Amino acid sequence: MARRPANRFVCQSCGAVFPKWSGRCDACGAWNSIVEETVEPTATGGTTARRRTGARINLVGLAGDTPPPPRIETRIGELDRVLGGGLVPASVVLVGGDPGIGKSTLLLQGACALARAGRKVMYISGEEAVDQIRLRARRLGLEAPTLELAAAINVADIVATLEAEKDLALVVIDSIQTMWMETVESAPGTVSQVRACAFELIRLAKQRGFSLILVGHVTKEGALAGPRVLEHMVDAVMYFEGDRGHQFRILRAAKNRFGATDEIGVFAMTDQGLEEVPNPSALFLAERRGHIAGSAVFAGMEGTRPVLLEVQALLSPKAGDGGARRAVVGWDTGRLNMLLAVLEARCGIKLNAMDVHLNIAGGLRVGEPAADMAVAAALVSAATGQPTSAGSVYFGEVGLSGEIRQVSQPDTRLKEAHKLGFEQAFLPRRIARGNRKPTAPDGLGIQEIGHLGDLVSLFTGAMEEAGA
Repeated sequence: MARRPANRFVCQSCGAVFPKWSGRCDACGAWNSIVEETVEPTATGGTTARRRTGARINLVGLAGDTPPPPRIETRIGELDRVLGGGLVPASVVLVGGDPGIGKSTLLLQGACALARAGRKVMYISGEEAVDQIRLRARRLGLEAPTLELAAAINVADIVATLEAEKDLALVVIDSIQTMWMETVESAPGTVSQVRACAFELIRLAKQRGFSLILVGHVTKEGALAGPRVLEHMVDAVMYFEGDRGHQFRILRAAKNRFGATDEIGVFAMTDQGLEEVPNPSALFLAERRGHIAGSAVFAGMEGTRPVLLEVQALLSPKAGDGGARRAVVGWDTGRLNMLLAVLEARCGIKLNAMDVHLNIAGGLRVGEPAADMAVAAALVSAATGQPTSAGSVYFGEVGLSGEIRQVSQPDTRLKEAHKLGFEQAFLPRRIARGNRKPTAPDGLGIQEIGHLGDLVSLFTGAMEEAGA
């Protein structure tokens, strides 16, 4: 006797399954994210189904020579950097980002570059018609007569088409949330549809040996929409970040089985599409004005790339009887509150009655703790009215007792600062045994800071000298 379809309620944010509908997901806390889905019975269901006898698998030792995987260069250097050197055949990449940030533009540029190089590339869109893709390519000045376009959402039709093609190098699916399978009784974009469609496309990519790029939507919090298992199924996860008010776009690798994670590629959005930025430090500091109170330059690391950024701080008396405001752009609000507490408790700088505005100029979001000393320098500079030196850079992690802790790759940070013409670097003092003193390039002075109070005294001493 055939089994009847069953209904279940699935959270579209985390994929949790519930027996009945509720307004809030108990697993992830999202509101109004639970949707009813129909589950078709499997053909092998029932107690009379025969189980296949498994075969013994072959085991090998850990030792052995494995050549590195071959790479397909996209001809876009910043994209190849994030991928680890290019696309790997039979690999699957998931690209997410806010609407309108430039995901489709970047992938269309990469697809056209590969097609012009003689590779067979297919671009399948479930959101745009073919004419719309052609208009965008014409507006960006892209030419690739051999690039094959299609507008489709039925995964069965897409799979049949891909199986009939030979020597495919790359397939772009834009986006996975628009794909649909007839065997899954739910709307496109639901957890069941996204999981089933992605599994079928990934299976085909591994079997046929072509690279697959899936475009994914993001939630309002910035995470990839759909089931979390989707990120585990793919080989690489990349986020395309940026503020549409800025021209800069950051491509960041959150997962990469064939390369380094936390690597970034920097692009600039122009009338001709996305242009590579091979030296982002110079571009981020191009509009910086020296001798301004509340500004400091941070020598940071994004993956293997050194990046110099301007940290801007502005203090103003709080308005009204409520608490002071903390407005942060490009940094962690919780870490700013911790740093303000350390400045007050360990250094005697009272900022609890001030509104604090902090901005990382250029639109890049900084996540490493090494930015603590640069942020502290900007805050103290704004509080004392004493500008930082225009030729100085700062990096170092601040602890709760006010100590300045060591950070990774100081030599690389110093070389980047010297290359851009900076004359002095403030960095953590070497306290632990065995710490090697960073090698400073000729012409770059080093001043080691052991405690946050030492950094504050530089500004207060300059203020006293100015008053005298």
